Amino acid sequence: MKARVTVMLKNGVLDPQGEAVHHALDALGFDGVNGVRQGKVILLELAETDAAAAEKNVGEMCEKLLANTVIESYSIEIL
Repeated sequence: MKARVTVMLKNGVLDPQGEAVHHALDALGFDGVNGVRQGKVILLELAETDAAAAEKNVGEMCEKLLANTVIESYSIEIL
């Protein structure tokens, strides 16, 4: 079983990498981009076969390691 975790900075948290990408897109002539937020995607290959148990375990991984829950939010997709 696989899981995809998407981690993003929470709204209101300064995103300097996203701002840098936004400015670079403007400089390259890509008009119409009103904002950029940058995050990360983590793909996990799990031995677990029960989707509910896998999601619970991945949630614990996010809370303990994969996301800084003070400034980041995360979402989990079991694939």
